[in-house]
Amino acid sequence: MNRSRGIAIDLRRCVVCVLVVLTVQLSTAENGHAQDRNASQAKTDATTEEVSQMKVAAIVTTFFSDSHASHIVSKFLQGFPTDDELVAPHSKIASLYIDQIHEEDVGRQIAHKFDIPIYESIRGALTLGTNELAVDAVLLIAEHGDYSISLLGQEMLPRRYFFEQIVGVIGQSDRTIPIFSDKHFAYRWEDAKWMYDTAKAMQIPFWAGSAMPVVWRNPNWEHPMGEAIDEAMVVSFHMVERYGFHALEILQSNVERRRGGETGVRAVQCLSGEDVWKAEQQGKWSLKLANQALVQIENGPGELDPTKVRNPHVFLIEYVDGLQAAVLMLGDGYIRKHSYAQQRDGTIDALEYNTQSGGRVLAFGYMALNIDRFFRSGILPNAIERTYLTTGMLEAAMISRGRGGERVETPHLESIQYQPRETAVRPSNPRPVGLSLMVWPKLEPGATPAATSIRTNRDGTIGGRKSQNER
Repeated sequence: MNRSRGIAIDLRRCVVCVLVVLTVQLSTAENGHAQDRNASQAKTDATTEEVSQMKVAAIVTTFFSDSHASHIVSKFLQGFPTDDELVAPHSKIASLYIDQIHEEDVGRQIAHKFDIPIYESIRGALTLGTNELAVDAVLLIAEHGDYSISLLGQEMLPRRYFFEQIVGVIGQSDRTIPIFSDKHFAYRWEDAKWMYDTAKAMQIPFWAGSAMPVVWRNPNWEHPMGEAIDEAMVVSFHMVERYGFHALEILQSNVERRRGGETGVRAVQCLSGEDVWKAEQQGKWSLKLANQALVQIENGPGELDPTKVRNPHVFLIEYVDGLQAAVLMLGDGYIRKHSYAQQRDGTIDALEYNTQSGGRVLAFGYMALNIDRFFRSGILPNAIERTYLTTGMLEAAMISRGRGGERVETPHLESIQYQPRETAVRPSNPRPVGLSLMVWPKLEPGATPAATSIRTNRDGTIGGRKSQNER
């Protein structure tokens, strides 16, 4: 059985290698349609495979098979699957730092398989064991792991700490390098502001966000740039903080395109349980929009039935320009996809966001492709202010929930005003097709050799023992 599995994996690996070689070519096709942004835009100007790849340090909290680290890092090692082709990476993982070793860890096995050094400090991963910055970009993936929960119910993931360690090394260098941080900036606003301000002050190309804006949409639609929106709604599910962030990114990626661009957020409120349905009866969110969003979900429940929803929440968002929006979180078991609906001039637009097929998570192919493009160009696929704003909205929602549903004014979010820009590659098909559906071989924890980490040899004191590279 093990031998057969190994043969099958080797065959798949051969297929992947052939596909990778075939995809490294220049695309001259430009279709000029914003709604038809697809992987053809992402083919790169690489006339020869000998072009040197950017060296990327992957700084992650933990690395098991279904972790964000695994989903993203694997694409940089094996290619970016899209509906049209497998796009070859132009960045390579040069080092890895894993903060916590999970009981089902595969990160060390992947490091062994692809000959990636694992360092026991973030500084070591960025310097490659030397005394100076030695990589060209950083993947910061602080999602999952055994971290404490705040009094507000937030996962206290070390996003700011990781970022601070990274910019500490960059600050001692004579160059800046791009950083991508998975999901929101941080669980605490003061940390998010410090990260945003520091990146601006140091002129570090910094991008963060959710994969949701670049997954499959049914129908393939986006709000026409510069047209008014009267009201907006996202229907979502699962954990309030983790998936609430994804829902806010879906919301913001649509409403930022309204007339006048983004004007900031005045207040946020999070209601729970029976208060969710009372708020609808009071006209605080639209059942009509929620039903249109739900109807758009393939094999979904149809129109909303509150009696079948467990542990509901709703975020009520007041924008500075008067736009009212809501994120309806329907707990677990009722739906398994996100959807969006809005009203403009008496017309309702609604679409489903699709991330899965056959139980597989497919959201990260296009996301990783956009990260790779960002690393190469230094140009953000969308305004960083989108995720800066959703980070603050999420914290305000968690504060409101912690205060029993109190309306939380957000003067610090009123000043986050920006004009949207969008160069991100996303699929134009309503459902995953082609190589987006390729089966990625999974490593069985402990079944293959694992790399050992490179121990640090610095004690950190000014007058104490120095590393060999500093002597």
